[in-house]
Amino acid sequence: MTIKLPTLIATSVVRGSQQGESHGGVYTVDFEKQEVEQRVDWNESEIDFKGSSGDRGLRGIAFSDGDILIAGSDELFRYDRSFKIKNVSKNQYLDDCQEICQYERTIFLASAGFDSLLAFDLDEQKFVWGFHLLRQYGEWAGHTFKPRSNMGPRPVNEYHINMVHVDGTGIYFSGLQTKALLHLDNEMQVSEVCSLPAGAHNARPYRDGILFNDTESDCVRYAARDGKDLAFKILTYDEGDIEFADIDDTSVRRQGFGRGLCPVGDRFVAGGSSPSTISLYDLDTNQTVGSVNLTMDIRNAIHGLEPWPFDD
Repeated sequence: MTIKLPTLIATSVVRGSQQGESHGGVYTVDFEKQEVEQRVDWNESEIDFKGSSGDRGLRGIAFSDGDILIAGSDELFRYDRSFKIKNVSKNQYLDDCQEICQYERTIFLASAGFDSLLAFDLDEQKFVWGFHLLRQYGEWAGHTFKPRSNMGPRPVNEYHINMVHVDGTGIYFSGLQTKALLHLDNEMQVSEVCSLPAGAHNARPYRDGILFNDTESDCVRYAARDGKDLAFKILTYDEGDIEFADIDDTSVRRQGFGRGLCPVGDRFVAGGSSPSTISLYDLDTNQTVGSVNLTMDIRNAIHGLEPWPFDD
């Protein structure tokens, strides 16, 4: 049986670049044709050039009513199918936004700069809910807040929440320093689903287990409840082929840094890495199907990654 390979949409961020250079963008990647098309070049004069993250590039991706929603560091952009910006939504508690997720008519956003989650109502076109994560007496806790009030949390980034996934069973989220996938139920109670290695990205329930980027181990990992553990080594390149490898900048990412992860149906998973590369993994055969490289610039790293839902 011939399997048609997917088309994906990806965002990238660029670490350590200078003003006037590209700071990442949005790409569609056709695995079947091995073709890459850059849809957005994010090169704005307002970019904060201090620090390793800030406003450099675009992050999480979602879809609504034929449009594409993409998070910047502190903004939620709505693009039409031709990638023209239709509107931009901001909130004082959205900072260093990482991933986003759509569930029904709501976009959930991971706001690392406030150790919080935010919810944006697609019908009302405004932020309507917030949740601030806390750890008290050795237990996970937190509280809701109104994102349009001045009574929200302080700008703290202890756990660096970098992932949110929402389905009918609740809200799942994790961060670089949570060392666990957390679950938030309808009563706003936080519980641990499972432990995670430090530095993990993109953790979420998948099939009968947990899928995540085991970033510090340079692999994509699927851990099933029955004890089955699949680990896909992230692609790296000959050092002589890497561009800008000699730049002395602590914000520059290393080879094989895994971030950006999305299921493609019930069998395949796509994962991002740096220099900006997207790989497709087959969980049924435990094989890497193939990879597409966007650039050999080591500063350029994949961030957001989703299946492209439209027929172009």
